[in-house]
Amino acid sequence: MPQAYSDDLRGKLLEAYEAERGSLRALALQFGVSWGYSKKIRGQQLETGKKERPQQAQHGPASRLTPEAEQQLRAVVRQQPDITLAELQKQLATSQGIKISCSRLWVWLRRLGLRHKKNSSGRKNKRARKTSGAAMRGGSK
Repeated sequence: MPQAYSDDLRGKLLEAYEAERGSLRALALQFGVSWGYSKKIRGQQLETGKKERPQQAQHGPASRLTPEAEQQLRAVVRQQPDITLAELQKQLATSQGIKISCSRLWVWLRRLGLRHKKNSSGRKNKRARKTSGAAMRGGSK
């Protein structure tokens, strides 16, 4: 994955431009960066007044998993480990006002390290011990 140029390189290029040691295009060649990058950082400097990289904005919407919702999820799953995702979804909607899909709720549970058990009426994971046919008939092996 590509890495960002250091603030040191950025600062040196902008200082050289302010000292009028060349145009942005000539300084870009000298410092080994693209002309587009030098134009971009100069524009950012004019906009913010700083030579350092601006703080990166958060990508996407903020999480709806508030500390209160997290506490409630932990408490509910601790009290009733076999609760369904649909029931959890309804509880969050009524108590916290959070509407969330079942798949996203599952992601939250995994991120919090919570195990979501369900009672299954099916066969257990361990296989039943097999006995030989002779033992079933009452004979010896």
